[in-house]
Amino acid sequence: MSKLPIADHALISDCHSAALVTRDGSIDWLCWPRFDSPSVFARILDDDGGHWSIGPVNPATSSRRYLDRTMVLETTFTSDSGSAVLVDALAVGPNERGHELGAGSPNALIRHLTGVSGEVEMEMSFAPRGEYGLLSPLLSRTPQGLTVRAGADVLALISAVELDASGPQAVARFTVKEGDDLWFCLHYASTSEAFPSPWTLPETMQRLKQTITAWQTWSDLHQAYDGPWHDLVHHSGRVLQALTFHPTGAIVAAPTTSLPEEIGGERNWDYRYAWVRDASLTLQALWVAACPDEAQDFFAYMVRAAAAQLQGGAELQIMFGIGGEHDLSERVLPHLSGWRDSAPVRVGNGAWNQRQLDVYGELLDAAHRLAEPLGSFDEDTQRFLVNVAEAAASRWMESDQGIWEVRGDPQPFLYSKLMCWVAMDRAIELADRLNAADRVDGWKKTRDQIATAILERGWSEPAQAFGQAFGSEELDASSLMIPIVGFLPGDDPRVVSTIAAIAERLTDERGLVFRYKSHDGLEGEEGTFLLCTFWLAQAQALAGQVSDARETFERAAAFITDVGLLAEEVDPSTGELLGNFPQAFSHIGLVNAAWAISQAELAEPTRA
Repeated sequence: MSKLPIADHALISDCHSAALVTRDGSIDWLCWPRFDSPSVFARILDDDGGHWSIGPVNPATSSRRYLDRTMVLETTFTSDSGSAVLVDALAVGPNERGHELGAGSPNALIRHLTGVSGEVEMEMSFAPRGEYGLLSPLLSRTPQGLTVRAGADVLALISAVELDASGPQAVARFTVKEGDDLWFCLHYASTSEAFPSPWTLPETMQRLKQTITAWQTWSDLHQAYDGPWHDLVHHSGRVLQALTFHPTGAIVAAPTTSLPEEIGGERNWDYRYAWVRDASLTLQALWVAACPDEAQDFFAYMVRAAAAQLQGGAELQIMFGIGGEHDLSERVLPHLSGWRDSAPVRVGNGAWNQRQLDVYGELLDAAHRLAEPLGSFDEDTQRFLVNVAEAAASRWMESDQGIWEVRGDPQPFLYSKLMCWVAMDRAIELADRLNAADRVDGWKKTRDQIATAILERGWSEPAQAFGQAFGSEELDASSLMIPIVGFLPGDDPRVVSTIAAIAERLTDERGLVFRYKSHDGLEGEEGTFLLCTFWLAQAQALAGQVSDARETFERAAAFITDVGLLAEEVDPSTGELLGNFPQAFSHIGLVNAAWAISQAELAEPTRA
């Protein structure tokens, strides 16, 4: 089983797929040619899942960083005998700049090893395993390295060192001396494609330079935020871009599947899809940490993916494949043991056909955020958004599975009602742009009904807080969204009391926030959620509690890895990172909380 901490992995991306690289120089996760394709390397989920490692034979320390303003990884190995630097990148298309970053993907992984001082004995192990580790490949020698055939995949490895490839794994031992310059490149194609000619050494060198330049020009064009924690915000923007499937604009929740919420537990899900619930918060984060172009691309993807729904009374799906696919049926991969024996390993996601009423508000809030830069909506989008509003108006009283996708009985979750209120509120604001002025009176009436229900049935006197569901005394971190979406002002006494209750009773000893503590239909426990902790910071900022907000932000930010990545959760007993990694929602929470705190600090002299 894979024993390395989740935090020991770094992300590289070509905006089509992503790889995870360990601290000791091993590619332990890579799906080609898309984020949601079967893996080529999956050792993070099983020792036999496949890997490609390049690292020192003898004990050595390693330090890592991303090259300036990029998602190109540099790892420095230092041993008693010398030091060497390994640079890893998923290549992007040639001459891509700015908004074009990720427009084309050559499906190539470049690894560049340089001797810095002395000499270091190195070992390379190349063990691809197709279809999530199910297939042992056929390796064939070529003058430049190897070709690999496994099921539907064909790979070509260009290697600067000679490999021993007598079985399904190729190995090599070699010494890197000061001044040595070694290049490796892995090319991918499917068996249905004409395999491209592997790059020559000059082409490989040029492609790495172009990839670095592409990321830097994207960063220079997009990242103007200069408030508190600007380095973290800028890096989070690059992470969100790295999790973007450029051909459609979709942003995956994470590039991995089945990294657990509890070690040894069953809460292991596939996050390589795009959730509607993330839409409005994602757009806000992209606005701060990227630019409107990426926000518009993501919104357009969501509308395209969902446009055929809501016909004949159908419900809006909560998530889609990165190409807009609807059927995300879940299955188990029994041949994989899971990270630290946390089985089952799943692909697909069974929540795809759940009922979640919050999605209506999230889509309309996203449209509202983009209304000014877009200027107008086409007739199809107008019709769709009106149908979204009407669906929220007709269904808001119903029970559902809620934002957290509980697999127990449906409930009247407060957050779902809140987002139906958002749907009405934003639809009213957008009515002229939607050519729907005749519906405003009805929408206002429904908005008032939802607001009354939330205030009367959502507030819990015993808890002195808004509850998880109507009539419930259980706390839920999603109640922090009440001031964030503008339902009540941040300094409303009920909001302030809810913030205090969550900070006191829904946190661990580190001050990190749980989603909830009520039973959710699954066995086992889960960690604290970094997104929810950033929500607390954001709500505190909106309440004028700026000092508390800064402290809460810093508590969550303390769990950023050495290369600036955030997981989904933190183990409350050990402090270890848990869940699929890196987690887009955690980085979105960081960006939005930093922005809220920056705005609150600007307003402080006014309040004084």
